[in-house]
Order: sequence, then C-alpha cells, then structure tokens
Amino acid sequence: MLDYSVQNKKAWEYNAYEFWVKQSGKPEDRAKKDLDNPIGMLKRYSEYFDTYSGIKIANICGSCGKKAVPLAILGAEVTVFDISEDNKKYALEVADAARVGLNFEVCDILEIDIEKYGNYFDVVFMEGGVLHYFHNLDEFMGIMYLLLKDNGKMICSDFHPFTKISDILHFEQPAMSYFSKEIFEGEMAHARFFEEKIREQIPKCSYRKYTISEIINSVIHTGFTLRKFDEHPAWTNEKIPGELTIVADKAGAT
Repeated sequence: MLDYSVQNKKAWEYNAYEFWVKQSGKPEDRAKKDLDNPIGMLKRYSEYFDTYSGIKIANICGSCGKKAVPLAILGAEVTVFDISEDNKKYALEVADAARVGLNFEVCDILEIDIEKYGNYFDVVFMEGGVLHYFHNLDEFMGIMYLLLKDNGKMICSDFHPFTKISDILHFEQPAMSYFSKEIFEGEMAHARFFEEKIREQIPKCSYRKYTISEIINSVIHTGFTLRKFDEHPAWTNEKIPGELTIVADKAGAT
C-alpha cells in the first residue's frame, strides 16, 4: 500500500463507526430510511442509472454504504471498495438490517484484485469526493477501466474543481491556485463535525486536487468514451458550481 494510502486509511478509521452512528443513525434506523425510499436516498445519482436489477456495480470509495445499500435494495449486486474497516462495519450492519446482500472489500483502490474483479462490473460508480485522494489520476482511471466489462459504464461524481480556489462547500480546507499540482495535507471530510479536542487528534489526509481539464483528459486518455459531463450547484450557494458528474463508457471489442 502506498504511503499516502496508509495515511488516508488512518484518518478514515479514526472514530468513523461512531461518527456514522451519530450522523446517519443506528444501522437499523438507517436501513429503514433506505428501505422506505431507496431512489430518494440515491438523490441526483439515480438519473445516471439505466437500470438496477441484476447489474453488477462497483461502488468506489463507497464509505459507509450510504449509496451501496439503496442500490442493493433496488436489485443490484453491489461491491464496495473502500479503505476503512470502520466503514465496512457500519455498511454491513445497515445491509443486514435491510436484509440485502452487500460485498465489501477493504483495500487500497489502486490494489484491487484485478484477477478477481477485472471485466466484472456493468457499472463503476463513485460520488462524494473521491479523486483528490489519489495522486496519479491516470493510474486511478486505469483501474476503473479494467474493472468494467466491455460496454460498461463509469459514473464519476466529484467535487467541482472550483473548490480548489475557494472553500465553496465549507469543508474548511485551504484554497490554492486553480492550476496547482500541489500535494498537501488536510483534514478528512467529517473532521469538522467533531469536538475541537478530538478534531486535533484526527490524522490528516493527503490530497491532490485536479482541474476540469485534467479530469476529462484522464478519462479520455485511459480509453473511455465520454458520454456526459454535468455541473451541479453547490449546496451552499446555488449560483456557483459545487459538484460535477462524468458518464463514460468502456467500448466493446471490435
């Protein structure tokens, strides 16, 4: 495992289970919400799926299963790939309470077992800010490409690169030049929700933020066919972009 992945793993396993219970509710309570309205729990991402029943989905950096469990309820075979054992514990308890199956692989995304999972998935799906955890975007996209079957689809939703130059989403992370290629340390996503005394003890994550052109060009260079690029308003200010979604296909053999 790369040094920065080890660093990020420490951050994402610091009190993570307790955080999810506090933030999302006890597993049985979260499961009830997922069962009551799985499409609603997917939020805007539901519009990017053509179908759910019977398809195989890789949920990359799927965290506590907040999107994976609703997808499983809708009939998909979902495998979460994530670096945190605490995230796995919460996700599987929610899935169990919802009475759905969920596969969960705790690993560095760049070290996914391609012999096992290569050409396996119909859809690769990620959301909630993933790309900045990886220092080599082409390497990351290459793994996504290998995971997909021919004609499979990648749905990549992430924080808008405008967040490089301004704390648009109120994550309390440093601003920098839009074109910066700097690797820097910053707090993990939910550190700001802890009391200051605990917050100071949470290990930092290692980040590399990308421009729009870096993201799109990496998708293209990897071999994907870009199908759709959407920008979404920030939840803090609807006048400025806060997130983006890319849909791309892995072309079938000719």
